[in-house]
Amino acid sequence: MSHLTLDTRREKLRLAAPFRISGHVFEETEVVVATLSDGTHTGRGEGGGVYYLNDDADNMIADIEAARGGIEAGIDRAALQDLMPAGGGRNAVDCALWDLEAKQKGVPAWQLAGIDAPRPVVTTFTLGADSPEKMAAGAKAYAAARAIKVKLTGELNLDIERVRAIRLARPDVWLGVDANQGFTLAELGELAAALDACRVSLLEQPLARGREADLEGFTSPMPVAADESALTSADVPGLAGRFTVNNIKLDKCGGLTEALKIAKASREAGLQVMVGNMVGTSLAMAPAFVLAQLCDFVDLDGPTFLAQDREPSVTYSDGTIWAGDDIWGGPDAP
Repeated sequence: MSHLTLDTRREKLRLAAPFRISGHVFEETEVVVATLSDGTHTGRGEGGGVYYLNDDADNMIADIEAARGGIEAGIDRAALQDLMPAGGGRNAVDCALWDLEAKQKGVPAWQLAGIDAPRPVVTTFTLGADSPEKMAAGAKAYAAARAIKVKLTGELNLDIERVRAIRLARPDVWLGVDANQGFTLAELGELAAALDACRVSLLEQPLARGREADLEGFTSPMPVAADESALTSADVPGLAGRFTVNNIKLDKCGGLTEALKIAKASREAGLQVMVGNMVGTSLAMAPAFVLAQLCDFVDLDGPTFLAQDREPSVTYSDGTIWAGDDIWGGPDAP
């Protein structure tokens, strides 16, 4: 590959309202946009980092700058995996390389990935933790949603009341919960039984990262997804017998290249596959939408939390998400 010019910029994204999960309240997020040019074509990628790994904008920029020489010398996506560590910085550069290659070759990124022409996919819409009454009202406000994901806080009785209120408000939707590491094994049986009674179809990351072995021998009435417990493809072998679903996020694993590798490895290990997101704009959702074509569960609602998204943007309609090639990963306009 010929010499490339790399540009990075930080962008602060305001949320439309505070968003609460177990142990954190978010009011804004900072992302890094990487732009690569060969002098004729330009590719972009957005990284949001991973808050629980302290992978913030400073860290993402530092990772990119440490690799700048190799990147600008003309790197390809395969070599990038060894040049940079997993995380938001590599995600931004990796996705920029996919976008650039799509424009250089005049074919969309999904075709480069060997995936069939994409289709709209059902996505979850997420409710941040609040009072049961407010969360039930929020579920009703998601009138077009076919799937809702509920953020829990690790307060067992309150969390159960939250889920019950939401299910009563929306008896029609697919329902999943994200515990964000909030519970202990001693609480898990009671939690899972209550969730099952509310027809919850997915329990995400109930225990703390590092406590994966505690799940051995635990029988859950619904699939259990690994999120914080599974960052890259190296973590896949440790999931079998503990989890049934692997939640892949491009910011965790460092881009679409590694994400596709994880999806393949997860399938081979007998796991179902999910794609999720750290809150970001449509530029971050578009490459994840490519991965979504291969997934059993999709959680790509990040832009819905922002006070303002990019243009062009993804489209949410009838509970689905659609990302056109004009957002990212498409050939240059003739």
